[in-house]
Amino acid sequence: MQITVNGAPTEVREDLTVAALIEHLDLAGRRLAVEVNAEIVPRSRFEQHRLAPADRIEIIHAVGGG
Repeated sequence: MQITVNGAPTEVREDLTVAALIEHLDLAGRRLAVEVNAEIVPRSRFEQHRLAPADRIEIIHAVGGG
């Protein structure tokens, strides 16, 4: 199915969860915020939140500093 990730068209398998997308993009283990169709998905819902065709996903990396 076709989704958009950070503005780029991306082809992924059907029935993909946010957690599986993060794995697919090699981002597992990083501090991230994920938004699907302009709504934040809590980290506790990454495993349950299923993506649909044409979803628009924004993934933001948390960067520490001081």
